[in-house]
Amino acid sequence: MDHQPSRVLITGGAGFIGCNFVRYLLKTDRAVQLVNLDKLTYAGSLDNLRDLPDPTRHRFVQGDICNGALVERLLRKYDIDTVVHFAAESHVDRSINGPSAFIQANMVGTFTLLEAARTVWLDKQRPPIRSVRFHHISTDEVYGTLARHDPPFAETTPYAPNSPYSASKAGSDHLVRAYGHTYGLPWVATNCSNNYGPYQHPEKFIPTVIRSAIGRQAIPVYGDGSNIRDWLYVEDHCRGIDTVLRHGHVGETYNIGGDNEWANLDIARAICRLLDERRPEDRPHERLIHFVDDRPGHDWRYAIDTAKIKKILHWQPQETFASGIARTIDWYLRVAPPIPLNNNPKPPQV
Repeated sequence: MDHQPSRVLITGGAGFIGCNFVRYLLKTDRAVQLVNLDKLTYAGSLDNLRDLPDPTRHRFVQGDICNGALVERLLRKYDIDTVVHFAAESHVDRSINGPSAFIQANMVGTFTLLEAARTVWLDKQRPPIRSVRFHHISTDEVYGTLARHDPPFAETTPYAPNSPYSASKAGSDHLVRAYGHTYGLPWVATNCSNNYGPYQHPEKFIPTVIRSAIGRQAIPVYGDGSNIRDWLYVEDHCRGIDTVLRHGHVGETYNIGGDNEWANLDIARAICRLLDERRPEDRPHERLIHFVDDRPGHDWRYAIDTAKIKKILHWQPQETFASGIARTIDWYLRVAPPIPLNNNPKPPQV
């Protein structure tokens, strides 16, 4: 049965994908009311929520998803019928250096949200159980890594996480499934490939390349740049999330990918070529590419099989990588400051 979200709690809605989803919902659904819960760590910013399409339907609450009393209070106070759960620690390098924060945010935080939803939706039946939905946002990294000729990750691919980050996301995925099976919590989940687009945190790979090139700084690329990722424009991801939220089958997971596999070095070179066109006085930008020591345990390739969501829900990406990366670069040229001067470039997240 289709779901019509009315009063939505978005966790992590001041972060990259979350803020884009806030904008998407306000723009495409003129009746929906949003409550945005974000802790405002380094990855979230109120600057990401400026100039919203209709701010009167958006309420921001600064708080921690691990605060069960707060989450339960929000569910009751605003009569929430939909949770879209973005909030997560997501930087692999940070998870290697400090894994405990990832267990706390990604596993304990998800558990806390599920417990609050169980208490309010299932025990108190407010709103009626047939009208609620818990949408969990996850990642393709839970599936592990692929060799060059391996088939892309499907929803049936066994989990094989390789970093503390991906292990913590895998654990949160299992918790969501368990709450559906054990308690009857109505849930859907999506596992996405690498996103890019406006408002992405500057430590991520594509923003690092763009901002470094604009600022005439060294562009750091891990290893020899051969690692491959499937890239998804963030607005396409938001449309996919909304499609699954409204039309996905309860208890099902849908993979959302961009059908865009690129090696990291090729991404950096493509961005440099586009900046050569836009800023010819600084060309060739490719001279700025600088190889740095590889990350420990760096997964070599991710790729997403999108057959399920395309066949069942008729979603497909609207942006090619060429169009999406051009839009992204133009946004950074308009909005984002160049990367500060730094003679020791920090390895980017990919």
